[in-house]
Amino acid sequence: MRQYKKNKCIKLLNSLNKAHGEIMSYILHKNMDEAAALIAKCQQAAITIGTMLEEAGDESKGAVSVLEQYCEELYLLHSSIANGEKFSTNSVQKSLSKILEKAASKIRNDISTELEVLFLPYKAAMWDSLESVWEKYNAMPSCNASVVPIPYFDRDEKGELKDMHYEAELYPANVQVISYSEYDFEGIHPDKIFIHNPYDDMNYVTSVHPFFYTENIKKFTDELVYIPYFVLGEPRDPYNEKYLESMEHFVLVPGVKNADKVIVQSEKMKQAYVNVLTKYYTDHDRKYWEKKIEGSGSPKLERVNNLKAEDYEIPDEWKNKIYDSDGKRKKIIFYNTSVAAMLKHPEEMMKKIEDSLEIFKESKDIVALLWRPHPLYKSTMEAMIPQISSIYQEIVDKYIAEDWGIYDESPDIDRAIALCDAYYGDRSSVVQLCQNAGKPVMIQNVEILSSEIG
Repeated sequence: MRQYKKNKCIKLLNSLNKAHGEIMSYILHKNMDEAAALIAKCQQAAITIGTMLEEAGDESKGAVSVLEQYCEELYLLHSSIANGEKFSTNSVQKSLSKILEKAASKIRNDISTELEVLFLPYKAAMWDSLESVWEKYNAMPSCNASVVPIPYFDRDEKGELKDMHYEAELYPANVQVISYSEYDFEGIHPDKIFIHNPYDDMNYVTSVHPFFYTENIKKFTDELVYIPYFVLGEPRDPYNEKYLESMEHFVLVPGVKNADKVIVQSEKMKQAYVNVLTKYYTDHDRKYWEKKIEGSGSPKLERVNNLKAEDYEIPDEWKNKIYDSDGKRKKIIFYNTSVAAMLKHPEEMMKKIEDSLEIFKESKDIVALLWRPHPLYKSTMEAMIPQISSIYQEIVDKYIAEDWGIYDESPDIDRAIALCDAYYGDRSSVVQLCQNAGKPVMIQNVEILSSEIG
Protein backbone atom coordinates (compact mmCIF):
# COMPACT_ATOMS: atom_id res chain seq x y z
CA MET A 1 0.00 0.00 0.00
CA ARG A 2 1.23 3.50 -0.77
CA GLN A 3 2.73 5.34 2.20
CA TYR A 4 0.61 8.44 1.71
CA LYS A 5 -2.58 6.35 1.82
CA LYS A 6 -1.47 4.70 5.06
CA ASN A 7 -0.79 8.14 6.49
CA LYS A 8 -4.19 9.32 5.31
CA CYS A 9 -5.92 6.36 7.01
CA ILE A 10 -4.15 7.03 10.30
CA LYS A 11 -5.01 10.75 10.11
CA LEU A 12 -8.66 9.80 9.61
CA LEU A 13 -8.48 7.53 12.66
CA ASN A 14 -7.09 10.43 14.69
CA SER A 15 -9.96 12.64 13.54
CA LEU A 16 -12.45 9.94 14.63
CA ASN A 17 -10.88 9.96 18.08
CA LYS A 18 -11.48 13.70 18.29
CA ALA A 19 -15.08 13.21 17.14
CA HIS A 20 -15.73 10.85 20.06
CA GLY A 21 -15.30 13.73 22.49
CA GLU A 22 -17.86 15.78 20.58
CA ILE A 23 -20.33 12.86 20.56
CA MET A 24 -20.08 12.46 24.32
CA SER A 25 -20.49 16.19 24.82
CA TYR A 26 -23.69 16.14 22.76
CA ILE A 27 -25.00 13.23 24.83
CA LEU A 28 -24.21 14.92 28.15
CA HIS A 29 -26.03 18.07 26.97
CA LYS A 30 -29.01 16.01 25.76
CA ASN A 31 -28.38 16.90 22.09
CA MET A 32 -29.20 13.38 20.92
CA ASP A 33 -29.94 14.26 17.29
CA GLU A 34 -26.52 15.87 16.88
CA ALA A 35 -24.87 12.88 18.60
CA ALA A 36 -26.66 10.42 16.28
CA ALA A 37 -25.71 12.42 13.19
CA LEU A 38 -22.02 12.49 14.21
CA ILE A 39 -22.07 8.74 14.97
CA ALA A 40 -23.32 8.16 11.42
CA LYS A 41 -20.46 10.27 10.05
CA CYS A 42 -17.95 8.26 12.08
CA GLN A 43 -19.38 5.02 10.68
CA GLN A 44 -19.09 6.35 7.13
CA ALA A 45 -15.48 7.46 7.76
CA ALA A 46 -14.62 3.98 9.08
CA ILE A 47 -16.13 2.43 5.95
CA THR A 48 -14.05 4.82 3.80
CA ILE A 49 -10.88 3.79 5.64
CA GLY A 50 -11.74 0.11 5.23
CA THR A 51 -12.28 0.56 1.49
CA MET A 52 -8.90 2.28 1.16
CA LEU A 53 -7.21 -0.51 3.11
CA GLU A 54 -8.66 -3.29 0.98
CA GLU A 55 -6.25 -2.49 -1.86
CA ALA A 56 -3.53 -3.99 0.36
CA GLY A 57 -5.19 -7.42 0.00
CA ASP A 58 -4.72 -10.01 2.72
CA GLU A 59 -2.45 -7.69 4.73
CA SER A 60 -5.44 -5.47 5.48
CA LYS A 61 -7.73 -8.17 6.89
CA GLY A 62 -6.74 -7.58 10.51
CA ALA A 63 -7.25 -3.81 10.33
CA VAL A 64 -10.54 -4.15 8.42
CA SER A 65 -11.81 -6.63 11.02
CA VAL A 66 -11.05 -4.14 13.81
CA LEU A 67 -12.87 -1.38 11.88
CA GLU A 68 -15.89 -3.66 11.56
CA GLN A 69 -15.81 -4.07 15.34
CA TYR A 70 -15.63 -0.29 15.64
CA CYS A 71 -18.71 0.16 13.44
CA GLU A 72 -20.58 -2.40 15.53
CA GLU A 73 -19.72 -0.49 18.71
CA LEU A 74 -21.02 2.70 17.12
CA TYR A 75 -24.23 0.89 16.14
CA LEU A 76 -24.73 -0.26 19.73
CA LEU A 77 -24.08 3.29 20.95
CA HIS A 78 -26.64 4.64 18.49
CA SER A 79 -29.18 2.04 19.63
CA SER A 80 -28.61 2.93 23.28
CA ILE A 81 -29.26 6.58 22.51
CA ALA A 82 -32.40 5.77 20.49
CA ASN A 83 -33.76 3.54 23.30
CA GLY A 84 -32.99 6.06 26.04
CA GLU A 85 -30.63 3.66 27.83
CA LYS A 86 -28.22 4.89 30.48
CA PHE A 87 -24.47 4.29 30.03
CA SER A 88 -21.10 5.76 31.02
CA THR A 89 -19.95 8.14 28.31
CA ASN A 90 -16.42 7.92 29.73
CA SER A 91 -16.34 4.12 29.41
CA VAL A 92 -17.78 4.19 25.89
CA GLN A 93 -15.26 6.82 24.76
CA LYS A 94 -12.35 4.80 26.17
CA SER A 95 -13.64 1.64 24.48
CA LEU A 96 -13.95 3.34 21.07
CA SER A 97 -10.48 4.91 21.40
CA LYS A 98 -8.96 1.56 22.31
CA ILE A 99 -10.45 -0.03 19.19
CA LEU A 100 -9.06 2.75 17.01
CA GLU A 101 -5.62 2.40 18.59
CA LYS A 102 -5.71 -1.28 17.68
CA ALA A 103 -6.75 -0.44 14.11
CA ALA A 104 -3.91 2.09 13.78
CA SER A 105 -1.42 -0.46 15.09
CA LYS A 106 -2.64 -3.03 12.56
CA ILE A 107 -2.28 -0.52 9.72
CA ARG A 108 1.24 0.44 10.77
CA ASN A 109 2.54 -3.08 11.43
CA ASP A 110 0.60 -5.46 9.19
CA ILE A 111 0.45 -3.53 5.93
CA SER A 112 3.66 -3.20 3.96
CA THR A 113 4.53 0.19 2.53
CA GLU A 114 5.31 1.15 -1.05
CA LEU A 115 6.98 4.49 -1.68
CA GLU A 116 6.52 6.62 -4.78
CA VAL A 117 9.40 9.08 -5.03
CA LEU A 118 9.52 11.61 -7.85
CA PHE A 119 12.58 13.51 -9.10
CA LEU A 120 12.00 16.70 -11.08
CA PRO A 121 15.31 17.83 -12.61
CA TYR A 122 15.23 20.56 -15.20
CA LYS A 123 18.73 20.80 -16.72
CA ALA A 124 20.47 17.51 -17.45
CA ALA A 125 23.81 19.14 -16.55
CA MET A 126 22.53 19.50 -12.99
CA TRP A 127 21.32 15.91 -12.60
CA ASP A 128 24.40 15.14 -10.48
CA SER A 129 22.81 17.07 -7.61
CA LEU A 130 20.06 14.43 -7.42
CA GLU A 131 21.57 11.30 -8.94
CA SER A 132 22.95 9.57 -5.83
CA VAL A 133 19.66 10.18 -4.00
CA TRP A 134 17.76 8.66 -6.95
CA GLU A 135 20.14 5.67 -6.95
CA LYS A 136 19.39 5.05 -3.26
CA TYR A 137 15.62 5.06 -3.72
CA ASN A 138 15.80 3.22 -7.04
CA ALA A 139 17.61 0.35 -5.29
CA MET A 140 14.85 -0.05 -2.68
CA PRO A 141 12.63 -3.03 -3.51
CA SER A 142 9.51 -1.36 -2.12
CA CYS A 143 10.03 1.97 -3.87
CA ASN A 144 9.23 3.31 -7.30
CA ALA A 145 11.64 6.14 -8.07
CA SER A 146 10.47 8.11 -11.10
CA VAL A 147 12.49 10.71 -12.99
CA VAL A 148 10.44 13.32 -14.83
CA PRO A 149 12.60 15.98 -16.53
CA ILE A 150 10.67 19.22 -16.70
CA PRO A 151 10.72 21.83 -19.45
CA TYR A 152 12.23 25.24 -18.92
CA PHE A 153 12.25 28.52 -20.80
CA ASP A 154 14.79 31.19 -21.58
CA ARG A 155 13.76 34.73 -20.74
CA ASP A 156 14.23 37.72 -23.03
CA GLU A 157 15.51 41.16 -22.02
CA LYS A 158 12.02 42.05 -20.72
CA GLY A 159 11.77 38.91 -18.61
CA GLU A 160 9.17 37.28 -20.86
CA LEU A 161 9.33 33.53 -21.45
CA LYS A 162 10.59 32.62 -24.91
CA ASP A 163 12.29 29.43 -26.21
CA MET A 164 11.35 26.21 -24.38
CA HIS A 165 13.95 23.52 -23.68
CA TYR A 166 13.32 19.90 -22.79
CA GLU A 167 16.40 17.77 -22.16
CA ALA A 168 14.94 14.32 -21.53
CA GLU A 169 17.27 12.71 -24.08
CA LEU A 170 20.41 13.98 -22.32
CA TYR A 171 20.13 11.86 -19.17
CA PRO A 172 22.35 8.81 -18.56
CA ALA A 173 21.26 5.59 -20.26
CA ASN A 174 20.54 3.90 -16.92
CA VAL A 175 17.98 6.57 -16.01
CA GLN A 176 14.56 5.80 -17.40
CA VAL A 177 12.76 9.10 -17.76
CA ILE A 178 9.01 9.70 -17.96
CA SER A 179 7.47 12.51 -19.96
CA TYR A 180 6.04 15.29 -17.80
CA SER A 181 2.89 15.12 -19.94
CA GLU A 182 2.34 11.44 -19.03
CA TYR A 183 2.87 11.55 -15.26
CA ASP A 184 -0.39 11.88 -13.31
CA PHE A 185 0.74 14.18 -10.49
CA GLU A 186 -2.63 14.39 -8.74
CA GLY A 187 -3.63 10.75 -9.22
CA ILE A 188 -0.26 9.24 -8.25
CA HIS A 189 0.45 11.75 -5.47
CA PRO A 190 4.14 10.87 -4.87
CA ASP A 191 5.16 10.52 -1.24
CA LYS A 192 8.27 12.65 -1.86
CA ILE A 193 9.23 15.05 -4.62
CA PHE A 194 12.87 16.10 -5.04
CA ILE A 195 13.79 19.31 -6.88
CA HIS A 196 17.05 21.17 -7.53
CA ASN A 197 15.71 24.45 -8.94
CA PRO A 198 14.41 26.76 -6.17
CA TYR A 199 13.76 29.97 -8.09
CA ASP A 200 10.26 29.63 -9.56
CA ASP A 201 9.60 33.01 -11.21
CA MET A 202 12.56 34.74 -9.50
CA ASN A 203 15.18 33.69 -12.06
CA TYR A 204 15.84 36.48 -14.57
CA VAL A 205 17.50 34.15 -17.09
CA THR A 206 15.42 30.96 -17.18
CA SER A 207 12.19 29.66 -15.70
CA VAL A 208 10.88 26.16 -15.29
CA HIS A 209 7.36 25.69 -16.62
CA PRO A 210 5.03 27.55 -14.20
CA PHE A 211 3.20 24.29 -13.40
CA PHE A 212 6.40 23.20 -11.64
CA TYR A 213 6.74 26.24 -9.42
CA THR A 214 7.11 24.99 -5.85
CA GLU A 215 3.94 26.73 -4.70
CA ASN A 216 2.02 24.43 -7.06
CA ILE A 217 3.86 21.09 -6.96
CA LYS A 218 3.86 21.00 -3.15
CA LYS A 219 0.12 20.32 -3.47
CA PHE A 220 0.84 16.92 -5.02
CA THR A 221 3.09 15.42 -2.34
CA ASP A 222 3.43 14.85 1.39
CA GLU A 223 7.07 16.00 1.34
CA LEU A 224 8.76 18.42 -1.04
CA VAL A 225 12.56 18.20 -0.75
CA TYR A 226 14.94 20.78 -2.23
CA ILE A 227 18.62 19.97 -2.84
CA PRO A 228 20.64 22.84 -4.38
CA TYR A 229 22.17 22.15 -7.79
CA PHE A 230 25.26 24.11 -6.71
CA VAL A 231 27.95 23.75 -4.05
CA LEU A 232 29.24 26.91 -2.38
CA GLY A 233 32.51 27.63 -0.65
CA GLU A 234 32.32 26.54 2.97
CA PRO A 235 31.62 29.45 5.35
CA ARG A 236 34.43 30.16 7.79
CA ASP A 237 31.96 31.89 10.07
CA PRO A 238 28.25 31.20 9.41
CA TYR A 239 27.36 34.13 11.68
CA ASN A 240 29.40 36.77 9.82
CA GLU A 241 26.98 39.50 8.68
CA LYS A 242 28.79 40.24 5.42
CA TYR A 243 28.83 36.56 4.53
CA LEU A 244 25.14 36.18 5.37
CA GLU A 245 24.27 39.09 3.08
CA SER A 246 26.08 37.32 0.22
CA MET A 247 24.01 34.21 0.94
CA GLU A 248 20.60 35.86 0.63
CA HIS A 249 20.43 35.25 -3.13
CA PHE A 250 20.68 31.51 -2.51
CA VAL A 251 18.52 31.31 0.62
CA LEU A 252 15.61 33.71 0.17
CA VAL A 253 14.04 31.84 -2.74
CA PRO A 254 10.62 30.14 -3.10
CA GLY A 255 12.07 26.61 -3.10
CA VAL A 256 13.58 27.06 0.35
CA LYS A 257 10.43 28.63 1.75
CA ASN A 258 7.98 26.14 0.21
CA ALA A 259 9.93 22.92 0.65
CA ASP A 260 9.26 20.65 3.62
CA LYS A 261 12.97 19.81 3.79
CA VAL A 262 16.10 21.48 2.42
CA ILE A 263 19.33 19.47 2.24
CA VAL A 264 22.54 21.51 2.10
CA GLN A 265 26.21 20.57 1.88
CA SER A 266 27.30 20.80 5.54
CA GLU A 267 26.36 21.69 9.09
CA LYS A 268 28.11 25.05 8.75
CA MET A 269 26.10 25.81 5.62
CA LYS A 270 22.94 24.77 7.48
CA GLN A 271 23.69 27.34 10.18
CA ALA A 272 24.22 30.02 7.53
CA TYR A 273 20.84 29.20 5.95
CA VAL A 274 19.12 29.18 9.35
CA ASN A 275 20.66 32.52 10.30
CA VAL A 276 19.46 34.19 7.09
CA LEU A 277 15.98 32.65 7.29
CA THR A 278 15.50 33.50 10.97
CA LYS A 279 16.44 37.10 10.32
CA TYR A 280 14.22 37.50 7.25
CA TYR A 281 11.10 35.45 8.06
CA THR A 282 9.71 36.55 11.41
CA ASP A 283 6.62 34.31 11.18
CA HIS A 284 8.72 31.26 12.17
CA ASP A 285 11.18 30.84 15.01
CA ARG A 286 14.69 29.42 14.78
CA LYS A 287 13.58 25.93 15.83
CA TYR A 288 11.33 25.73 12.77
CA TRP A 289 14.24 26.43 10.38
CA GLU A 290 16.65 24.20 12.35
CA LYS A 291 14.24 21.32 11.79
CA LYS A 292 13.61 22.13 8.13
CA ILE A 293 17.23 22.66 6.98
CA GLU A 294 19.42 19.55 7.01
CA GLY A 295 23.20 19.75 6.63
CA SER A 296 23.80 16.12 5.67
CA GLY A 297 25.84 16.82 2.52
CA SER A 298 25.55 17.43 -1.20
CA PRO A 299 25.19 14.55 -3.69
CA LYS A 300 27.52 16.53 -5.96
CA LEU A 301 30.32 16.25 -3.39
CA GLU A 302 29.58 12.56 -2.88
CA ARG A 303 30.07 11.98 -6.60
CA VAL A 304 33.31 13.91 -7.03
CA ASN A 305 34.88 12.17 -4.06
CA ASN A 306 34.60 8.90 -6.01
CA LEU A 307 35.52 10.13 -9.50
CA LYS A 308 38.13 8.16 -11.45
CA ALA A 309 39.44 9.17 -14.87
CA GLU A 310 39.49 5.54 -16.01
CA ASP A 311 35.73 5.33 -15.54
CA TYR A 312 35.19 7.79 -18.41
CA GLU A 313 35.66 7.11 -22.08
CA ILE A 314 37.42 9.95 -23.89
CA PRO A 315 35.46 11.03 -26.99
CA ASP A 316 37.31 10.38 -30.23
CA GLU A 317 37.23 14.05 -31.17
CA TRP A 318 39.06 14.90 -27.93
CA LYS A 319 41.90 12.39 -28.28
CA ASN A 320 44.03 14.35 -30.73
CA LYS A 321 43.98 17.28 -28.29
CA ILE A 322 44.75 15.20 -25.21
CA TYR A 323 47.54 13.01 -26.67
CA ASP A 324 50.58 14.28 -28.54
CA SER A 325 52.01 12.71 -31.71
CA ASP A 326 53.94 10.17 -29.62
CA GLY A 327 50.77 9.07 -27.79
CA LYS A 328 51.81 10.76 -24.56
CA ARG A 329 49.00 12.26 -22.50
CA LYS A 330 49.18 16.01 -21.99
CA LYS A 331 48.20 17.80 -18.81
CA ILE A 332 44.49 18.65 -19.01
CA ILE A 333 43.33 22.01 -17.69
CA PHE A 334 39.63 22.45 -16.96
CA TYR A 335 38.85 26.05 -17.92
CA ASN A 336 35.61 27.26 -16.35
CA THR A 337 33.95 30.59 -17.03
CA SER A 338 31.21 31.52 -14.57
CA VAL A 339 28.00 33.50 -14.88
CA ALA A 340 28.77 35.64 -11.82
CA ALA A 341 32.12 36.86 -13.17
CA MET A 342 30.59 37.62 -16.56
CA LEU A 343 27.76 39.66 -15.02
CA LYS A 344 30.16 41.61 -12.80
CA HIS A 345 32.72 42.41 -15.52
CA PRO A 346 31.05 41.78 -18.91
CA GLU A 347 33.39 43.61 -21.31
CA GLU A 348 36.52 42.87 -19.27
CA MET A 349 35.54 39.21 -19.12
CA MET A 350 35.42 38.92 -22.91
CA LYS A 351 38.96 40.30 -23.11
CA LYS A 352 40.09 37.96 -20.34
CA ILE A 353 38.67 34.88 -22.09
CA GLU A 354 40.39 35.84 -25.34
CA ASP A 355 43.64 36.42 -23.47
CA SER A 356 43.44 33.12 -21.59
CA LEU A 357 42.68 31.17 -24.74
CA GLU A 358 45.67 32.72 -26.48
CA ILE A 359 47.99 31.71 -23.65
CA PHE A 360 46.74 28.11 -23.67
CA LYS A 361 46.97 28.02 -27.46
CA GLU A 362 50.70 28.80 -27.22
CA SER A 363 51.08 25.81 -24.87
CA LYS A 364 48.85 23.39 -26.79
CA ASP A 365 51.75 20.98 -27.42
CA ILE A 366 52.08 20.20 -23.71
CA VAL A 367 48.70 21.26 -22.28
CA ALA A 368 45.19 20.27 -23.38
CA LEU A 369 42.57 22.89 -22.61
CA LEU A 370 39.05 21.72 -21.75
CA TRP A 371 36.85 24.81 -21.83
CA ARG A 372 33.47 24.22 -20.24
CA PRO A 373 31.44 27.41 -19.66
CA HIS A 374 28.60 27.40 -17.14
CA PRO A 375 25.55 25.74 -18.76
CA LEU A 376 23.59 28.99 -18.49
CA TYR A 377 26.45 31.26 -19.62
CA LYS A 378 25.11 32.10 -23.06
CA SER A 379 21.43 32.32 -22.14
CA THR A 380 22.26 34.57 -19.16
CA MET A 381 24.26 36.84 -21.40
CA GLU A 382 21.50 37.04 -24.01
CA ALA A 383 18.89 37.86 -21.36
CA MET A 384 20.86 40.34 -19.27
CA ILE A 385 23.77 41.69 -21.34
CA PRO A 386 22.74 41.10 -24.98
CA GLN A 387 25.18 43.76 -26.26
CA ILE A 388 28.17 41.45 -25.68
CA SER A 389 26.61 38.18 -26.86
CA SER A 390 27.91 38.62 -30.43
CA ILE A 391 31.43 39.25 -29.11
CA TYR A 392 31.26 36.10 -27.03
CA GLN A 393 29.91 34.04 -29.91
CA GLU A 394 32.81 35.18 -32.12
CA ILE A 395 35.26 34.00 -29.45
CA VAL A 396 33.54 30.61 -29.22
CA ASP A 397 33.31 30.21 -33.00
CA LYS A 398 36.99 31.03 -33.45
CA TYR A 399 38.03 28.60 -30.70
CA ILE A 400 35.97 25.79 -32.21
CA ALA A 401 37.14 26.52 -35.77
CA GLU A 402 40.83 26.54 -34.81
CA ASP A 403 40.28 23.13 -33.23
CA TRP A 404 43.28 23.11 -30.89
CA GLY A 405 41.31 22.75 -27.63
CA ILE A 406 38.21 21.01 -26.32
CA TYR A 407 34.88 22.83 -26.07
CA ASP A 408 32.60 20.89 -23.73
CA GLU A 409 28.87 21.67 -23.84
CA SER A 410 27.82 18.27 -22.51
CA PRO A 411 25.72 17.95 -19.33
CA ASP A 412 28.43 15.81 -17.69
CA ILE A 413 30.62 18.02 -15.51
CA ASP A 414 31.91 14.95 -13.65
CA ARG A 415 33.80 13.81 -16.74
CA ALA A 416 35.58 17.16 -16.96
CA ILE A 417 36.55 17.01 -13.28
CA ALA A 418 37.65 13.38 -13.49
CA LEU A 419 39.82 13.88 -16.60
CA CYS A 420 41.45 17.18 -15.69
CA ASP A 421 44.77 17.58 -13.88
CA ALA A 422 43.96 21.08 -12.64
CA TYR A 423 41.29 23.79 -12.61
CA TYR A 424 41.69 27.29 -13.99
CA GLY A 425 38.96 29.90 -14.18
CA ASP A 426 36.47 31.92 -12.19
CA ARG A 427 35.35 31.45 -8.63
CA SER A 428 32.25 29.26 -8.71
CA SER A 429 30.73 26.16 -7.18
CA VAL A 430 32.97 24.12 -9.50
CA VAL A 431 35.97 25.24 -7.46
CA GLN A 432 34.62 23.42 -4.41
CA LEU A 433 33.99 20.29 -6.49
CA CYS A 434 37.52 20.27 -7.89
CA GLN A 435 39.04 20.82 -4.47
CA ASN A 436 37.05 17.89 -3.11
CA ALA A 437 38.31 15.79 -6.01
CA GLY A 438 41.89 16.71 -5.07
CA LYS A 439 42.55 18.86 -8.15
CA PRO A 440 44.78 21.98 -7.91
CA VAL A 441 42.79 25.19 -8.38
CA MET A 442 43.94 28.45 -9.99
CA ILE A 443 41.62 31.47 -10.08
CA GLN A 444 41.85 33.81 -13.04
CA ASN A 445 42.03 37.54 -12.41
CA VAL A 446 39.92 39.48 -14.88
CA GLU A 447 41.98 42.63 -14.25
CA ILE A 448 45.24 41.07 -15.43
CA LEU A 449 45.98 40.40 -19.10
CA SER A 450 49.15 38.75 -20.37
CA SER A 451 49.79 41.65 -22.75
CA GLU A 452 50.04 43.97 -19.77
CA ILE A 453 52.58 41.87 -17.87
CA GLY A 454 56.27 42.69 -18.11
